[in-house]
Amino acid sequence: MDAVAKNRFEFRPHDLVPDAAREAISEKVLYEKRPAKRADGSVAEGLFNVWITLNNPSQFNSYTTDMVKAVVLAFRAASNTRDVNAVVFTAVGDKAFCTGGNTKEYAEYYAGRPQEYRQYMRLFNDMVSAILGCDKPVICRVNGMRIGGGQEIGMACDFSVSQDLARFGQAGPKHGSAPIGGSTDFLPVMIGCEQAMVSGVLCEPFSAHKAYRLGIVSEIVPALKVDGEFVANPLVQLDQMTDAWGRIVHGEPKTGDALADGKALMAKGEIDLSLLDAKVEDLCTKLLMTFPDCTTKTIEEIRKLKLETWNRNKEDSRAWLSLNMMTEARAGFRAFNEGNKEVGREVDFVALRQALAGGATWTGRFTNSMMPGADR
Repeated sequence: MDAVAKNRFEFRPHDLVPDAAREAISEKVLYEKRPAKRADGSVAEGLFNVWITLNNPSQFNSYTTDMVKAVVLAFRAASNTRDVNAVVFTAVGDKAFCTGGNTKEYAEYYAGRPQEYRQYMRLFNDMVSAILGCDKPVICRVNGMRIGGGQEIGMACDFSVSQDLARFGQAGPKHGSAPIGGSTDFLPVMIGCEQAMVSGVLCEPFSAHKAYRLGIVSEIVPALKVDGEFVANPLVQLDQMTDAWGRIVHGEPKTGDALADGKALMAKGEIDLSLLDAKVEDLCTKLLMTFPDCTTKTIEEIRKLKLETWNRNKEDSRAWLSLNMMTEARAGFRAFNEGNKEVGREVDFVALRQALAGGATWTGRFTNSMMPGADR
């Protein structure tokens, strides 16, 4: 009888690989279990929140192929772990949560190799699906820029809490791709078709204040500390419109003298993410104080709008993105990787359109001619 009772509680592992194998795939994805806390700050013994942290700050926490593999396995592990309350998805530093795929790897390996990129996109799709399929609530702790593919994996999360200096947006059509790794699926659901067009096509980054107003993030907190006091992002113009809690909900970029004054204030201050950490911890505690199965079912139902469009489109998107590595992506990623501040990191779009209108084809010589600073 004792043996039977014992066997009932010897849980079988359902992870794809052991922890040691997962950790060996990439040192640039950190997996940490942190004690869950009650509202009074005391530790809830035996319960944890998992922090999955991108650790590639020198490249703005862009994800390499190995990092994508590690993120997939990390979310599977967190989803299966019975003592986990919530998952926090974040990154090292205060400059960037994630700027998307690693453009150096794209330019130097995947450009011109559509079959290879097709296999890579299978991994990327699995990463987004692992976030959307996690059995635990997922919080994106936006510690800095959330751009391109970083915006896509961020929007796949259930909640987003951001420091207010962060920037959000897409980069695809400016750099030879299309935001079909989730943004064209999620943005219309989350912010409506018109604003989705503005973000997806024009690729103009916007502030955390605008992200909050649009509904892409649930909370924003100051991160700039000047003379020991937190101040709101000084680079955006904040009007007096507030919500029921008194929080400013509108912010547009400053210009002229106001922008110069804002930059001067930025130079005087220091970045402090303690308010961000406190807000994330508070959200984890709120999730702790719910029935776990009811919470899981609720997030599954609310995810359906995102999940259904994602599942409907992800394979077609994968195929298109793979073939695009022979044409515009090959040029765009190389331009970003090979360019610099002096010559820029984008192709000459007018020259490109003129050449294509005149019947040019995507040969290697033509791609080379589109690089920043190239003689045409």
